[in-house]
Amino acid sequence: MIDLVRTLEKAITVSAGKAWPVLRRLSRLGGEPRPFHPKWSDKPIPRGGERTAPPLGWPRETDSLCPRCVKEARAEILSGRADWTRLITDNPGEIRASIVAREGRVVMEKTCPKHGFFSDTISIDPAFLARIERLFGGRDVEMTKDRIHDHGSSTIRYGRGAVLTVDLTNRCNMMCDPCFMDANQVGYVHELSWEEITRILDDAAAVRPRRQMSIQFSGGEPTLSPHFLDAIRYAREKGYFAVQCATNGIRFADEPGFARKAKEAGLRMAYLQFDGVTNEANGHRKIGNLYDVKLRAIEELSAAGIDVILVVTIVNGVNNDQVGPIIDFAVQNADKITVVSFQPVSFTGRDEDISDELREKQRYTLSHLAHDIARQTGVTDPLRDWFPLSALSPFGNVTDLLDGPDKDWGQINCGCHPNCGIGTVLFVHKKTKRMVPLLDFIDVEGLLSDLRAIFDAGRGRALTKAQVVAALLRHYQPDKAPPGFHLATLVKQFMSQTGAAHAGEGDAREYEWRVLFVAGMWFQDLFNYDFRRTEMCIIPYGTQLGEISFCAYNTGAGWRNILEKMKANATVAEWYKKHGRHPVYAKNQDLPLPAYDNPLTIIEHDLALREREQGGARPRRAARRLPIVS
Repeated sequence: MIDLVRTLEKAITVSAGKAWPVLRRLSRLGGEPRPFHPKWSDKPIPRGGERTAPPLGWPRETDSLCPRCVKEARAEILSGRADWTRLITDNPGEIRASIVAREGRVVMEKTCPKHGFFSDTISIDPAFLARIERLFGGRDVEMTKDRIHDHGSSTIRYGRGAVLTVDLTNRCNMMCDPCFMDANQVGYVHELSWEEITRILDDAAAVRPRRQMSIQFSGGEPTLSPHFLDAIRYAREKGYFAVQCATNGIRFADEPGFARKAKEAGLRMAYLQFDGVTNEANGHRKIGNLYDVKLRAIEELSAAGIDVILVVTIVNGVNNDQVGPIIDFAVQNADKITVVSFQPVSFTGRDEDISDELREKQRYTLSHLAHDIARQTGVTDPLRDWFPLSALSPFGNVTDLLDGPDKDWGQINCGCHPNCGIGTVLFVHKKTKRMVPLLDFIDVEGLLSDLRAIFDAGRGRALTKAQVVAALLRHYQPDKAPPGFHLATLVKQFMSQTGAAHAGEGDAREYEWRVLFVAGMWFQDLFNYDFRRTEMCIIPYGTQLGEISFCAYNTGAGWRNILEKMKANATVAEWYKKHGRHPVYAKNQDLPLPAYDNPLTIIEHDLALREREQGGARPRRAARRLPIVS
């Protein structure tokens, strides 16, 4: 019976391959398509040759920053000897840089007339980076100039963005290292008022093109803000369906019922800091039992119906050995975890003054990540399974085309620079925990090419939908698909999880095979800064001075340092005197957790079980761990 089904599916895919050129000829009837100019954009969405691109490949030149000049200029502003507007008018610290191949690596090299030569690694595998850049499909639509995007050479110029980050507070209940914002160490409190939060979200909804972004409330630790739950509610009321928070998970683990309150407010995803599958692997975060805290946070979030995204800061020589185990952990708990987002360390904030020797030793790139995952999991191929995040753009563009020009919001569009982020897709069976790379049974490169051609053809809904289905089917290889996964499910799940079907928040729970998206997002620091990346940023910060690129805000010329001090509410001492102290968990002490009626249902990794046995910790019931297979 199984063989018969596969034979039938094979016949359908062959038929789809034959139907594709017919559909393409039909799409060319009637001459050139009219520009796709939806009401949510002031300009038509670019097609074909209209799409622009930054310089790629190497050798190439770009604009960068001198790590020392920037800090000198920042110090001048922070001391009051210069005005903050110098960041806009004077371009402090800007120098030219070259991206070149050196001794089997791709590196950035730059020379400051005052401070000399700087060099940093961009990729340890030139072939990997060349493929990622080759797959870049062009920039998204240009943004309309407005009052909240005016930051000199740091201004975001292209695209709709994907995630708007709003730091509710710089207060935190941890003392992490690394920390890109230097929480609890700057000497003052910067916390948004309710009026400021609503204004930032109101402004974001008025940007052209109008974006259906994911709103991420961050910090510090956002759950410390008295406005945390109300901010989630307001974002949902504004029309943002994907509302998330970037959290260390402590409050979700430490306060029974808090996850349910967040879900009732409208929280959809928790961007959970998670650096390893043992307490030792999280030791640099300075809480002795932090892994145990994460387990309880995941349990509470999942029970409340909130998707968990594991966010892993990777430092070479510190926790890069955890890459494979973390994916294994996510696979075993695919009913709770939807995404693993690896973030190679950015030497900024608390780590900006790192020595050249230590920086070279601890530098971790996206190419490191692709190779570590292949080595540590035994699956995926760095030169086959990874794509730039911008490769997702055709999915959003085709969905926009299907929706038509009269929608109020454009789809999320990850139109970032190919050096910013990469991703791959794993299919995980919820019960058996079998894991299969998507590229094993779908030609994703071919599918992306077809989707781009469909959008460029720009025809009506019926013909567009027929082309999408034919494109998907003709690149599907049923003989290589995992057992129990069939063509009908493929089409339904594809249309749902790309957004084309607008199926709702809980739709992914319907399927036996769950998509586990593995991403790498590499934020810049002063040593590898590239303004061609900044101007295409898809993760802007919503601030009191407008929307600022993630890297320009946290690194760059120093927008965070200057803005937060300029808009500070009080010194830390003054704040504590008025509001009282909040806990800060550090010094490698355990964080005591309350007793819960519901036991943990999480499947722990063998490394965690071994750590408990060796350390004599209280035994924890764990389900049987099953192997990853390709």
